[in-house]
Amino acid sequence: MPKKYGVKEKDQVVAHILNLVLTGKLRTGDRVDRNEIAEDLGLSRVPIQEAILQLEHDGILSTRYHRGAFVERFDEAALREHHELYGLLHGLASARAAANPTPELITRLDELMARMRASMETRAFREAGWEYRRIINAAYAGPRLQAMIRASQSLVPLTFWVTYMEKPDQMLPFYEAENTAIHRRDPEAARAACLGRSELMSQLMLAELVRRRVFSAAPTPEQPAAVF
Repeated sequence: MPKKYGVKEKDQVVAHILNLVLTGKLRTGDRVDRNEIAEDLGLSRVPIQEAILQLEHDGILSTRYHRGAFVERFDEAALREHHELYGLLHGLASARAAANPTPELITRLDELMARMRASMETRAFREAGWEYRRIINAAYAGPRLQAMIRASQSLVPLTFWVTYMEKPDQMLPFYEAENTAIHRRDPEAARAACLGRSELMSQLMLAELVRRRVFSAAPTPEQPAAVF
């Protein structure tokens, strides 16, 4: 496989390993073959080791002395926990925004909401949604919280959502609920909207992994309702 210029080699390895997990080629307890990855990507062992350290820090791999790196437990419960943490972390920043929103923040978020409402074309909606999250996190999440948010995003590469998981009609109500909560200065409602959105994301991802036969049983919980 040719090298991807403009992408850090370590990040290329991280994406490759995650793809192996999300396609079922690596499963819980499987050993990560460093030599095979080096051959597939045409890279040295250095970025592979860097990627393994990051994935171990993020709870996706574990290393065993003199034995190598192995996939941590990856099942429905682990995936739901991942998304719950994702929602809690974003919810913390959003609750802070709702507790003390600035006029500039509200104006910018309203502009992004207008963009999301006006275009249900997936790319435009996705970009507006990412910018919405970025603005809140940049203003209300400190360095440690931002680092934890980045780590919580590692399990699902953006390409997974771009390719498989675009659901603007289902996602929009949660952004509407969050934006209303910020206008009303209601931190708990803002937090609940983030948790509801992350729960929907977990259900969509679980359904896709069942379709790919990575998981064997279809998820059964009902879709969460947006909180207004």
